[in-house]
Amino acid sequence: MSAWRRLEFGILLLLILLTTGVVGYAAIEGWSFLDALYMTVITVATVGFQEVHPLSSGGRIFTMFLIILGVGTAFYILVGAVTLVIEGELGEAWGVRRMKAKIDALRNHYILCGFGRVGEEIGGEFKDRDIPFVVIESNPESIGRARQRNFLLIEGDASVDATLLEAGIERARGLLAASDSDSGNTYITLTAKAMNPDVIVVARAGQPANLERMRRAGADRVISPYQIGGRRMALSALQPLVLDFIDTLTGGRPEQRIIAEFIATPESCLSGCTLEEEVIGRANVVVLAVQKADGEILVGPPSSTVVGPEDRLIVLGREADMEALATPPGKTTD
Repeated sequence: MSAWRRLEFGILLLLILLTTGVVGYAAIEGWSFLDALYMTVITVATVGFQEVHPLSSGGRIFTMFLIILGVGTAFYILVGAVTLVIEGELGEAWGVRRMKAKIDALRNHYILCGFGRVGEEIGGEFKDRDIPFVVIESNPESIGRARQRNFLLIEGDASVDATLLEAGIERARGLLAASDSDSGNTYITLTAKAMNPDVIVVARAGQPANLERMRRAGADRVISPYQIGGRRMALSALQPLVLDFIDTLTGGRPEQRIIAEFIATPESCLSGCTLEEEVIGRANVVVLAVQKADGEILVGPPSSTVVGPEDRLIVLGREADMEALATPPGKTTD
C-alpha cells in the first residue's frame, strides 16, 4: 500500500472511530449529540479534560476502548504522514541522482536547449531514432512536458557554463539551440563553442535578419522554422510528389529506403578505398554525394572516387544495408 493510501485509510479509520464514539455515548449514557461528540473528541485526543457527565460502568469501559483505539489510529496516521514526506523527498532526491548518473554516462550525445514546440518535435525525432540526448529547460511548463516523456532533463539556463558542463558539453557531439529567443540562441551558441569548439551547433532563428548573426556566433547550421514551413507549403502545392518522396527518404520505415550520412574516419573501412570497392560492392546502396575534407561536394560521384579521411558520404538504401556498410569486413551485425 502506498503512503497516500495508508494516510487515506488512517483518516477513514478516524472518522469511523468518531462516529462509533458518538453513537456509543448516546446509546450507553443517553447523551445529546454535542455532548457525545465532545466527549469522543477529548477521549480520542487524550487531552485529559474532565468528563461532560459522570460515567457509568459501561461508559467507563467504552471510554477505555475508545482511548486505545484512538491512540492506535493517531499513531497510524502519523506514521503514514511521515512516510509520505520521507518517501517524497527521498524519491525525488533519488530520481535526480539517477538522472545525473545517466547524463554523466553519455558520450557523443546531443544537447537540446529549449523544449518548446520546436524542441519537443526535435526530442520526439531523437527518441524515435534512439539518439542519446539531454534537454536543458528553465520554463516550468516545458519542464513538465519533458518529464512526462521521461527525457533526460537539466533544469537551468543553457547559456550558463555550469549548466552546459552538467549536460556534458565537453563530451557532446552536437548542440541544438532551439529556444524561442533569437538572442538567447545566439548566446547559447557563443557559450557552447567557447567551451567545445568541435561541437556541432544547430541554432533556431525566428527572424531572418538573425540568420547571419548566428552564423557569426559560431553556429554550424542555422534553421528558420518559418522559412522551412513556407517552402514546404509551397512545395506541397506545386510538387506534392517530390515532397512525399523527400519525406519517405528522410523518415521512412526500416523496410523503405532512407538517406543516411557516413563519415570516413581514418580508422574506418571506408577511408582509402574507392566507392566501388567498399561501398557499392559491399552494400546495396546508392552514393548520392561525397563531401571531401576540403569542403568540395561531388554530386553523383563516379564509382572510381577514392574516399579520403574525414570525407562524408550521403547514401541511399535500406536500414539493413546501412548496417552492412558500417560493419568492417569479416564481421557480422547482430
